[in-house]
Amino acid sequence: LSHMHTLCAPLLSCSSHKASQPLKPPCRPGFSQNFYTVIVSRDVLHGQSILKGKSAGHGLLKFEDCQHSREVGFVSNDPNFSVRPDGTVYAEQEVANLSEPVQFMVTARGLHDLHIWETTVKLALAGHPHPSVGIEEMLSRVWDLQPRVIRFSRKHQRSSSANGLRRQKRDWVIPPINVPENSRGPFPHMLVRIRSDQDKDVGIRYSITGAGADQPPSGIYNIDPISGNMFVTQPLDREERASFHLRAHAVDMNGNQVENPIDLYIYVIDMNDNRPEFQNQVYNGSVAEGSKPGSSVMQVTATDSDDSTTANGMVRYRILSQTPHSPIPNMFTINSETGDIVTVAAGLDREKVSQYTIIVQATDMEGNLNFGLSNTATALISITDINDNPPELTVRTFSGEVPENKVNVVVTNLTVVDRDQPHSPNWNAVYRIVSGDPSGHFTIRTNPITNEGMLTVVKPVDFEMNRAFMLTVVVSNQAHLASGIQSSLQSTAGVTISVQDVNEPPVFPVNPKTIRFEEGVPAGTTLTVFAAQDPDHFIHQTVRYSKLSDPANWLKINRTNGQITTMALLDRESMYVKNNVYEATFLAFDNGSPQASGTGTLQIYLIDVNDNAPVLIPREAQVCERARPNSRINITASDADADPNVGPFVFELPSFPASVRRNWTISRLSGDYAQLRLRIPYLEAAVYEIPIIVSDSGNPPLSNRSVIRVKVCPCDDNGDCSATGAVAAAGLGTGAIIAILICIIILLSMVLLFVVWMKRREKERQAKPLLIDPEDDVRDNILKYDEEGGGEEDQDYDLSQLQQPESLDHIVNKPAGVRRVDERPVIAESQYPVRPSLPHPGDIGDFINDGLRAADNDPTAPPYDSLLVFDYEGSGSTAGSVSSLNSISSGDQDYDYLNDWGPRFKKLADLYGGGDDD
Repeated sequence: LSHMHTLCAPLLSCSSHKASQPLKPPCRPGFSQNFYTVIVSRDVLHGQSILKGKSAGHGLLKFEDCQHSREVGFVSNDPNFSVRPDGTVYAEQEVANLSEPVQFMVTARGLHDLHIWETTVKLALAGHPHPSVGIEEMLSRVWDLQPRVIRFSRKHQRSSSANGLRRQKRDWVIPPINVPENSRGPFPHMLVRIRSDQDKDVGIRYSITGAGADQPPSGIYNIDPISGNMFVTQPLDREERASFHLRAHAVDMNGNQVENPIDLYIYVIDMNDNRPEFQNQVYNGSVAEGSKPGSSVMQVTATDSDDSTTANGMVRYRILSQTPHSPIPNMFTINSETGDIVTVAAGLDREKVSQYTIIVQATDMEGNLNFGLSNTATALISITDINDNPPELTVRTFSGEVPENKVNVVVTNLTVVDRDQPHSPNWNAVYRIVSGDPSGHFTIRTNPITNEGMLTVVKPVDFEMNRAFMLTVVVSNQAHLASGIQSSLQSTAGVTISVQDVNEPPVFPVNPKTIRFEEGVPAGTTLTVFAAQDPDHFIHQTVRYSKLSDPANWLKINRTNGQITTMALLDRESMYVKNNVYEATFLAFDNGSPQASGTGTLQIYLIDVNDNAPVLIPREAQVCERARPNSRINITASDADADPNVGPFVFELPSFPASVRRNWTISRLSGDYAQLRLRIPYLEAAVYEIPIIVSDSGNPPLSNRSVIRVKVCPCDDNGDCSATGAVAAAGLGTGAIIAILICIIILLSMVLLFVVWMKRREKERQAKPLLIDPEDDVRDNILKYDEEGGGEEDQDYDLSQLQQPESLDHIVNKPAGVRRVDERPVIAESQYPVRPSLPHPGDIGDFINDGLRAADNDPTAPPYDSLLVFDYEGSGSTAGSVSSLNSISSGDQDYDYLNDWGPRFKKLADLYGGGDDD
């Protein structure tokens, strides 16, 4: 402890500061940081300053004092290091053999008061640890640095002669306790001994509190309450908890506090017990082919859970292997500290090597392979493609054939080779025709799968115009070639295309052809010659003509020369004429092989002539029986002709009959409209047919006598026909009404006669119920019903056995007295009455009654003395007659077993199984 009493100069020399300005936050005395960490080299440790003053640039232990009169002293708990009054930390002696991190506490306390401030300084040695020092030795050194005895501070009082105040002796500064992690024990391991100066006078009991003692994680530290020995009970893990803050207490046997609690700071010293861990096991990166040395590829990152301020957590990277080794084994390098992978040589070529696999190793202890822990990861480096290979056509000359007049036909496929990445802009081919096709008959489309160029016809070619084409084709890529890469001579090729001659159809030079004619030209008129030409100039062929479409069947064409003549009058007003144009289609065909044909359209513009008289509109109207200003009829006319053979129209009333002009008058409104109105004040209500002559403006004009039906009726105040007047004016005179009544009477008479006839017929049926109509007599009719033959199971039976036998020997030869009642007796047949050939309906009843009496008296007719008549089933039965069976059993027969046969035999069991009473 004697080494810790290095005192500082006055307060102002220890980086003290003046009081804060009013606008600044309130001043708080103490160190600027609670923990100082610095990485130093071995050379600095050779008796030199570690944390220097401001002039040295390394910084210093800054202490903030808010009072100008306060004196502060600095004390280090490590005898190898001290602190100057200006806050500079320096080495007291040579410590060149330092090989592990050093951590110690610096305490600042006022010389004239009881205030204490603490901070921790940690020195991490840069470089590899000394190979002669092992981990066990380092752990033992850390253990050895621990203070063995920690005493509670005592307060010594003395009187002041000036003011009677008592001065207290300043307390000892408790140094921190350093405990290495992962210690092997044995446990519990003693760390320090806590002592009180009063333990000689009174019985003292010691205890510790805080996280790690009586608070979670509890039980790591404990103390012997009598001796004050403090122990660690288990190995520590810095990665879980790096420090502990405990408080030591001393009480007497009654539990009264004897000493003020002291603070114990325990720091866990880091050991290299964690390997570096890569964030990913596999990293993916890429670099363009042809990249220059020094091009960045990717970065790998590994982390170490150990203390990063020591060599335990300082990770270094290196490349273990590269696959493949082309073009050299070391195409890449890695920054040992950052993990950045860059290229170190030129020659990356995707077409040779598309991917490299690199094994990267991360080692802590600053990469020391003897003491450091390592881990590996895989880096996959893809070489991205650049357009450094121009496309090359496989041959210098391509050839193909194409038939004339065909489009969208592939003439030939241009094959190309490109070593760049398939289906990328560096590989996709673009073809251009640079010469030989000035009219644009061809284009080249790229096949997206094979990258071939499909030379296609987009505009028909004519054998008679061009029999062959010589094209020059150039191929390139969608992407431009990389810098410094020149196009290949094989990127250009020639294409020879031969045009095949085919039989072309005849062509009408003017199609459609339009001619003008007046309508109404007579049949047989020659209109025009509609001839076609054969484009096959090198083949002499004959062209023939036929009619393909003639909606009105007005035309015919000469088969040889194409002359068009009429077969009927041409009518502009026909339904087949649209907008004054009549259209017909003709066919021209040659005698080639195969035969080819072409169509031509002839349009005949028909010039209108005045051949349609105007027609009056409307054909019906109504007016009031009394002349009124608004009782007038507006009339006009329609004309199927065209201008100028239509309006203005002339409307006039004929001179005969004279009553027309006497009762009616027409006044002109405009060129196409006029008004018809009553000339007299009153006209009897009726329907009048008024003839009107309408003339058009043609040259010569055409007139038409049209009739308008005008209903004259009584009108109400509004000028509308009343209901009564409408009926009266409906045109039904007395004769019409009489005709309607006669029709009604005739219909009623017919219904009455039909009812009377039905009554009489009903009476006749009641008088003679046996009489039937000849149509209903079915005695002489053969009625055929649906036949329902036997199933497949009875198809083998001899149905002849069921028929009535032709011979009666089997009956005659029977013994006497033995005869079945259902057999026919052997006697002469009775005579039945014969129906007249033309019977009277009234004799039908008598005929039926006579027949019934004869049948009842006929012994040869069934039934044969029996009410049951069965069909005949053959001449005999192998089973014999059922009537010959009789019971031969005596009365002692037991029929009780019938009760066991179920409910179906219950009745039989009751009849025969009842006992003697039955």
